[in-house]
Amino acid sequence: MKKTILITGASSGIGRDAAKLFQQKGWNVIATMRSPEKEAELNKLADVLVARLDVQNQQSIEDAVAEGIGRFGQIDALLNNAGYALIGVFESATSVQIRRQFDVNFFGLIEVTRAVLPHLRAQGSGTIINISSMGGQVTFPFGGLYHSSKFAVEGLSESLAHELRPLGIAVKLIEPGSIATNFRGAVDMIKNDIPAYDPLFAGFYSNYAQAAAHLSKATPEEVAQTIYEAATDDSDRLRYAVGADAHFYIDTKHQKSDQEYMRQMRSYFVK
Repeated sequence: MKKTILITGASSGIGRDAAKLFQQKGWNVIATMRSPEKEAELNKLADVLVARLDVQNQQSIEDAVAEGIGRFGQIDALLNNAGYALIGVFESATSVQIRRQFDVNFFGLIEVTRAVLPHLRAQGSGTIINISSMGGQVTFPFGGLYHSSKFAVEGLSESLAHELRPLGIAVKLIEPGSIATNFRGAVDMIKNDIPAYDPLFAGFYSNYAQAAAHLSKATPEEVAQTIYEAATDDSDRLRYAVGADAHFYIDTKHQKSDQEYMRQMRSYFVK
């Protein structure tokens, strides 16, 4: 029997490339997105169901899961991909912005996982793949809210990897670095009205680019390939970093003392 994967945030970027790759590899794909009526490509592919799912809308989550099982009979893998980055001065962020960052990146992931888990548990098998980031392991200035949402994803995933293994369910974390084609594509900027932060923020993007200039960036296709590997390698591996920059920053953190790591990171950004 063909396997089936449910993917959130499949309208663009990593989610879209993953949907196309899994379809090419012979999987059934439940490609979910907030506005499926705008989709003009995935719904033309064989064995792909395009369904509405907004991770901030519980009913849409339940409906998409039920529709997918109704179409294909089962779900073998879940890819929690929907998310975005809120970037800017923490002190200037509004309560609405803060809550939305966590609603999409963390609580939405939780609710989709909770909707799929009873099905995986009943069949005694499955894989949950959560898109984290190198930003779920290391941090940069002006990304505190995004980082904390991804750190939460990392903590939940690691705990669930222990909790669900006896039930035959694997949990995987994908940790891309900067993605070559859309680093700033899914970013919500915080408007800053506090001049004290202006000097540091003015150089943030150029300093970031310089720090990682010598490191290759992963493409969405490479991230999709890593997701496929995580779904099919039958290992108990938890984390899959993607891109030379992701490996560099994560290794820097784990190979140095806290003081050395903090000094090195600040040398990139706090001039």
